[in-house]
Formats: sequence, C-alpha cells, structure tokens
Amino acid sequence: MATISALSAYRQTRIKTAGQGQLIIMLYDGGINSLDHALEILRYRAEGGNDPSKIEAAGKAIIKAQEIITELMVSLDFEQGGKIAENLFALYTWFNKELLEAHVTLDAARILSVRNSLHEIRKSWAEIAATNGSRKLEADSGINIAG
Repeated sequence: MATISALSAYRQTRIKTAGQGQLIIMLYDGGINSLDHALEILRYRAEGGNDPSKIEAAGKAIIKAQEIITELMVSLDFEQGGKIAENLFALYTWFNKELLEAHVTLDAARILSVRNSLHEIRKSWAEIAATNGSRKLEADSGINIAG
C-alpha cells in the first residue's frame, strides 16, 4: 500500500513540475500505453481467450485513450496555433472516431492505426521539445495546457 502511495505522489510531482512540452508528451505516452493495453487484450481474445472482464478492460483502455485525445483537443489554442492547431484538431477528431468504431467492433487494426499515428506525433513533439525547449514549443504550437 505504501508503494502505491509513493508512486502516486511521484506521478503528481512529475506532472506539477513538468513543462508544457513535457505534459503534452506525457499525454501522448498515456494514450499510447492505453492503446497498447487494449491491443494486448485483443491479442488474448484472438488466441481464443474469452474472459469477459478482460474484454471489458480493453473497452476501458480505449475509453481512457479517447479521454486523453480529448484533453489534447481542448488544449489547442487556435489563435496562436493557426493551421497547426486546426490540423491537430482534425487528426484528434479522426482518432476519436476510429477509436469509437474500434470499441464497438473490437477492431485491433483501427486501434493499431491510431496508436501508431499517436506514436509518430509524439516523436515529433519530443524532437521539438528537445530542440527548442518548452517555452518555444508553447509559442509555436498553439497548445495551452493549464498547469
């Protein structure tokens, strides 16, 4: 129990002390991890597993990824971000639509497609954050995550 509490405290501190660029990357990581979890469960199902609680867990992982993508959507600043923010919004909308369909049909291919796209965008954010620092990232991206 103390280990869980310490881990929770560490995560909270990490979030509170992260720069804006790092917060964005953390959101991407969370979405990717959730989709990886859903894919793992769907592989179990494809191999003949039929535990209803695991199938429910896949649905919850997909929903968590959708919530993270929605958080990325609402963090966009269209005034500063212009076309970049508009393009990201369109991508995030498509991601959530695909995940909604994937949740209903348990379609691993759709989940994998969104997961891989999130991973590619995450790599770009990481490169930008490493090159320019989070202050520059904030100004250029049109992303505004309240801290």
